[in-house]
Amino acid sequence: MTTARIVGRAVPPLVPKSGHVRVFVIGEAPGPRGADKSGFPFFGDAAGKHLYRVLTSLDAVTLPAAANDIAWDGALFKSAKLVPVARGIALGNAFDRCPTDDGQKFRTPTRAELEGADNIKRLAGELSTLSSRGLRGVVTLGRIATRTLDAVLTFAPMPHLLRRAVPHPSAQGLLSMAPNRGKGARMSDLQDAWMSHCRAQILDAGFET
Repeated sequence: MTTARIVGRAVPPLVPKSGHVRVFVIGEAPGPRGADKSGFPFFGDAAGKHLYRVLTSLDAVTLPAAANDIAWDGALFKSAKLVPVARGIALGNAFDRCPTDDGQKFRTPTRAELEGADNIKRLAGELSTLSSRGLRGVVTLGRIATRTLDAVLTFAPMPHLLRRAVPHPSAQGLLSMAPNRGKGARMSDLQDAWMSHCRAQILDAGFET
C-alpha cells in the first residue's frame, strides 16, 4: 500500500453520465488510501473493495480490467488513470472529504462536521438532483452514514425514498452483524455474509438488474 499525506479535497459522488439512477449508496467518508487518492467514492478504500465486488456482480459498476492487475489502492488507481463507471446507481459519502487534523492521520468526522448546515445542504442537494433522475432509495453503510441521513431528511423530507441500512464493511462492522460478535467466525465468511446482505438491500431499495 502507498503512504502519503492526506489530500483532503472533496470527493464528488460517482454518478452515471446518463440514464436513471435508482439507488444512492452513502458511506461515512473517503478513506486515506482509497477515495482520498483516487477521487472516486470507495475506490481503493480497504472496506470499499467488498462494496465494489457487490456492485460489479449487479452490473451496477464496471471497473477497468487493469484494476485486477494492481493492488487495491487509490493512488495506484489514479496513477493508472483507472475510472469506475456506474449504471443505475450513485455512490457518495456522508462527509465528502477525508477528515484529518494534521494531514497525516485519518479521524472519524465529527457530528458537527456531518450535521453542519453546509454538509446537510450538500447532501440534500445531491438527493434532490438524483431524485430528478428517478431515485428510489438510499442505502447507508454504517451508523454514522445512517444518522447523517436522518439529519438530512429532517432538514429536507423526501418521503418517496426507500431507506435501507447495512453495517459498515470494516472489520468492526462485519463483527457487529455476526452471532456472538463474530467469535469463532472466519473473516472471509463474515465478508461473504456482508456482501450478500448488501446486495439484497441494494435490490430492495429499488435497483434494477
